Amino acid sequence: MRRAGQFIAWILVAPTLVVAPQAASAQEQVVKDGYEALVALFREWRTFERPPLRDGAPDYTAATFERRHAELAALRARLRGIDYSKWPVAQQVDYRIVLAEMNGLDFYIRVLKPWTRDPAFYKSLYTEQSDTPAHEGPTHHAAIELWTYSFPLDAASESRLAAELDGIPPLLAQARGNLTGNARDLWVTGAGTMRQQIKDHEELDRRVPKAGTELKHAIRAAIAATNEFADWLDSQAPSKNGPSGIGKENYTWALRNVHLVPMTWEEEVTLLERELARAHASLRLEEHRNRALPQLPVAASADEYRRRAEDAATKYIAFLKSQDILPMRDYMDPALRAHFGKYQPEATREFFDMATHREPMTLYTHFYHWFDLARMREEPHPSPIRRDALLYNIWDSRAEGMATNMEEMMMHAGLYDDNPRAREIVWILLAQRAARGLASLHAQANEFTLKQAKDFQVKWTPRGWMRPDLDLVGFEQQLYLRQPGYGTSYVTGKYLLERLMTDRSTQLGDAFTLSRWFDEVNGAGMVPVELIRWELTGIGDELPAAAN
Repeated sequence: MRRAGQFIAWILVAPTLVVAPQAASAQEQVVKDGYEALVALFREWRTFERPPLRDGAPDYTAATFERRHAELAALRARLRGIDYSKWPVAQQVDYRIVLAEMNGLDFYIRVLKPWTRDPAFYKSLYTEQSDTPAHEGPTHHAAIELWTYSFPLDAASESRLAAELDGIPPLLAQARGNLTGNARDLWVTGAGTMRQQIKDHEELDRRVPKAGTELKHAIRAAIAATNEFADWLDSQAPSKNGPSGIGKENYTWALRNVHLVPMTWEEEVTLLERELARAHASLRLEEHRNRALPQLPVAASADEYRRRAEDAATKYIAFLKSQDILPMRDYMDPALRAHFGKYQPEATREFFDMATHREPMTLYTHFYHWFDLARMREEPHPSPIRRDALLYNIWDSRAEGMATNMEEMMMHAGLYDDNPRAREIVWILLAQRAARGLASLHAQANEFTLKQAKDFQVKWTPRGWMRPDLDLVGFEQQLYLRQPGYGTSYVTGKYLLERLMTDRSTQLGDAFTLSRWFDEVNGAGMVPVELIRWELTGIGDELPAAAN
């Protein structure tokens, strides 16, 4: 695993670059100077990416974006002017990351336009930490991470939170002029998002009964502004009748040039249809194999749920260690135990509750997410370009693909050999992920309305575990409509990681081990899987041309 102190050595290593000994020093200096120019441009780009302020809120007005789009073109031209052709692959990967991020802003301005089409973009208050490197879906630049505050608040925290909340009224006032789009499904679901924010504000108000005047005023002003904004959204909804998807061509462009997934809309449909059928057929075979076994018991109380969660975490961590699956770190066990969830009565159980109330490990394998986040914090990547979360959810194939991959991978590695009924849940999880991703593809192509996407997801999730009356199906399909490519990233990322394992094991032969593979993949950072494949194997033939 790389460390920050190895950065200078890392940027100069060029295993694919062969030069005469006399020229080596000069060539290394050229590479070093070129790479440092990229790092400097990256830092300038990240500063630029944050919009200027307007009345104390980020400026998403049309005039400002018209100007910023021209300025973005100049930054992209400067990036294209850097000759990276003789750099080590690891540095070329960093170049592609910067290019993908710039492509991401270009795509947002030209096509996605969340500040124009998507009222949920103006959500400010986030009460829980995301299990991914950054929030899923388009998020404005003044988001309030309430989960980072410790309650009861001290005086400094009260003042800081009040200042953050003070940005909500001017932002929502600006939003009324910005939101000129006609995407009906985005509009209607966005209004629901903002009404949930009202409830979150009210809950915050109850949590700080003894707060000072400054914070109390800021909370109540935010409640009033959000109420007025939600009412305005409702009043405009009858006039909204347009599609919300971006279409197949735009989807494929974003997939290939922003998320660096080497597939088209049509190829993703084919893959997800195959995985949906495989999951259902495999479930039937597991059910037949286990037909003489009793069904999995369901946790019947909060105490039983907690006990089974603790036991499952202990067993899972022990399995990873004893089977030498991946290099273990001290932060992994506490990272997992901090996110057990809680007991839910049967009537309110969402899809994932159905799994954790039967066999918690089936979802804890997906909680590789929390290992990833702890690793980013405790073992930051030596490259400043990979150290923090990439913008525009560019990390989705790696983050969601690995978490989903772990579910089936650990099953095949023997995690449930003593509990065969748990294998059925793994196939149910995969079927649900394939069904929701496939529905999102048809929604982005404007072949499904949001309701049709939700109905499809409910229909093709086994055992009735995805019910239309619960919140999850609406949340998921709204997110995947807001962020093209995210709904499929669980399955496509899983496929790309499986392909990477195949390539790497073929190269290494008898030297291949799971632990080595995980160490290499983790060491490459939270970047698109196809870039990791290029760095680890030298195979980069399916990446789009950098000129795009």
